[in-house]
Amino acid sequence: MIRFILSFFGTIFTLVTLGIFMAALTIGGVFWMYGRDLPSHDSLARYQPPTISRIYSGEGTLIDEFAKERRLFTPIEEIPDLVKQAFISAEDKNFYSHKGFDIRGIAAAGVEAIQSKGQNIRGASTIPQQVAKNVFLSGERSAERKIKEIILANRMVTSLSRDVVLEIYLNEIFLGQNSFGVTAAAQTFFNKTLAELEPHEAAMLAAMPQAPSKYHPVRAKERVTQRRNYVLREMYENGYIDKSVYETEIEKPLRTVQNGDFESFRTALPPRDYFTDEIRRQLSDDFGEGEFFTGGMAVRATIDEELQVEAARSLREGLQKYDRGRGVWRGTDVALPAEVLGDEAAWRQALAEAEVPRDITLGGKWHPAVVLTVGDQQLTVGVEDGDSAGVVPRADIKWMRGSFQDNVTVGDVILVRAGEAAGEYSLRQVPEVQGGFVAMDVNSGRVLAMQGGFSYQDSVFNRATQAQRQPGSSFKPFVYAAALDSGYSPATIVVDAPIEVNTPQGLWRPRNSSNKFYGPTPLRTGIERSRNLMTIRLAQEVSMPVVAGYAERFGVYDHMGAYLANSLGSEETTLYKMVAAYAMFANGGERVEPTLVDRIQDRYGETIYRHDDRNCVDCSNDTIAPNAAPRIETNREQVMDPITAYQLTSMMRGVVDRGTAARTVNLPVPTAGKTGTTNDAKDVWFIGFTSNIVAGCYIGYDQPRSMGRGAFGGSMCGPVFQSFMEHAVEKYGGGPFDVPPGGYFIKIDRFTGARLPDDASGEYVVAEYFREGEQLIFGLTYDGGFAMGSDLPLFEEARQAGVSVTTSTGRKTTVGPNASQGTVSSGGLY
Repeated sequence: MIRFILSFFGTIFTLVTLGIFMAALTIGGVFWMYGRDLPSHDSLARYQPPTISRIYSGEGTLIDEFAKERRLFTPIEEIPDLVKQAFISAEDKNFYSHKGFDIRGIAAAGVEAIQSKGQNIRGASTIPQQVAKNVFLSGERSAERKIKEIILANRMVTSLSRDVVLEIYLNEIFLGQNSFGVTAAAQTFFNKTLAELEPHEAAMLAAMPQAPSKYHPVRAKERVTQRRNYVLREMYENGYIDKSVYETEIEKPLRTVQNGDFESFRTALPPRDYFTDEIRRQLSDDFGEGEFFTGGMAVRATIDEELQVEAARSLREGLQKYDRGRGVWRGTDVALPAEVLGDEAAWRQALAEAEVPRDITLGGKWHPAVVLTVGDQQLTVGVEDGDSAGVVPRADIKWMRGSFQDNVTVGDVILVRAGEAAGEYSLRQVPEVQGGFVAMDVNSGRVLAMQGGFSYQDSVFNRATQAQRQPGSSFKPFVYAAALDSGYSPATIVVDAPIEVNTPQGLWRPRNSSNKFYGPTPLRTGIERSRNLMTIRLAQEVSMPVVAGYAERFGVYDHMGAYLANSLGSEETTLYKMVAAYAMFANGGERVEPTLVDRIQDRYGETIYRHDDRNCVDCSNDTIAPNAAPRIETNREQVMDPITAYQLTSMMRGVVDRGTAARTVNLPVPTAGKTGTTNDAKDVWFIGFTSNIVAGCYIGYDQPRSMGRGAFGGSMCGPVFQSFMEHAVEKYGGGPFDVPPGGYFIKIDRFTGARLPDDASGEYVVAEYFREGEQLIFGLTYDGGFAMGSDLPLFEEARQAGVSVTTSTGRKTTVGPNASQGTVSSGGLY
């Protein structure tokens, strides 16, 4: 009997042992099969979660963010214990003791869910399991994924410290409202840092991972509150908070940004504009879009926030002035359905969803509104964030062709600006004509302000950097720069007379904008009055390949066509490139690389890009003499002779003082610049500069067409430049342009090029700067008519015109007629 019993239990033991062995073998086989192709858990030690790239102004103000997932990475040592404890209590109370997965936790979660009838559901997955799922695996619900999750979690805790795992978890977890990680979520829900969170707020964040989509703080406020209180109870039971704190915290109401209890952090951010979007575009090209949107870069922008506001205002004023001068109402092309107009709540909701710009501030903020009634003498409008029955009076639309009935209908969505009287509004619209504006530091190329159109929300196309347009006469300074470097001077005489050029398209007969010819004229007057024929003759004599080389050297073009018509600015470029090139005129001919970014740091604070690479001598010298100061050593390329740069700047001052921009540009500091107007006024430009700031404006239709007979660079872009620069000069000042060594001044008659006595004065007198070694030529004669000057190739042209020219030198000569017939008393330089 005993033998039978022993045999029976022995058999059972053997079977059990075999069963356990087979189960272990099966489980081991399953884990081996699913674990062999899993990614290496060691890579978690090098894991870098996608993180927000943030853009700051020069003063350190946050001005924009870019991210695919809104996440702010925070090292574990900077995460308060309160936050860690809240998440451990909510998600994994045995986090510091289990092997990556928690059998007791899974069982306890099941029992608790049954006891609470589903009210309290603890996540059965441990924190390491959630990290494994979020980082390595998909979110599908399957046994296979769960097995892989457990394998990875076990491997993770055997090779990584618990703090590293917790750091990854707290920075990776999705907490709703497009917020990933606890730092971003604290800002999104409470507009607080982690250190500022109260226990009930930390508990609410810890409540979110279970079901972020179901725990909305507005739509599911009661559910979120219950889950928050559950987390607080767990924190109390785990000893993280005492009873008094627990009892106090569960009584506090659920307060969030979404419920209107806190101001959103986004209200402190300005609306996205052309400046920060251009940074996104450029850095996505330089670093790759993926790295920019996930790399956690801290970008220090060059923007001057005050001047950016002025740039937007100045350009908008110029565009609106032209638009209202045409008298055509276009509206927004958006209308609300008739059925919502009788219910204020309905039309307000529909208006809030209307796709119209909301980023325009011009004389006050522009608001979307819906037309409720149309009368002879007024419109009744419902205004977003404003009156439910505002009024637009008839007097407001004097600029518009036709009456209210001719232009608007009930249900139209329009833009309005608040008037002086309460409840009264002014009708506004986004102009059809567009433009761009750029301002930068002439010495560093730092872009201080950029506006790429009337409204970023209306059109994200940046006309300052992306629009390829003909610069027109604003290109002429590059022709004159080539001429000055080729031996010409500002007093050189060039004939302003008809010219014919054979082209593959036929005979080209260019004209001046006035349709007049002015005979022999000094270079200075040619640029001041923007004479086309003089510019073409200069380009012929210097040669277009030389002119093209200058334009390429200054970065206006990569490869410019050496066609004579391009000397008048017929080849397209961007405002951004033109303004950067003009900066080199202003700073004495030193190359500058335009930039919107001063510095970029990676997620760890290491500088990975710095724009200004010049050496600062004695900046780190603690023993520098009391009367000494550090100095900046420049290693920049000299793209043009400093004397040439000064001569050109002096000539361009004449454009502002008495030339094509004299009526619209008048600053309290020395200012130089050049207007530009293309054929049929399809594009108008003005680019100007003081001793420290260069700014440029372009205006034209996106689909090029004529803007009318009254459209000129001076009349349309000049006022934009003036309005902006008044504020820029007030802030940054300005002074005389530096005179380079190696030259001397001679007073010249700016109409004839004739030399004048040193004590001469008057409107016709200008002091020109000449290089050392250059001399005046005398003894040139002519047989009546007018004197004609230029290089030797033009002497034959002079003889054909009945003018005899004699000279005692075979080098370059220029002449200018005096007031009487007979002998020419002065000439130019050789």
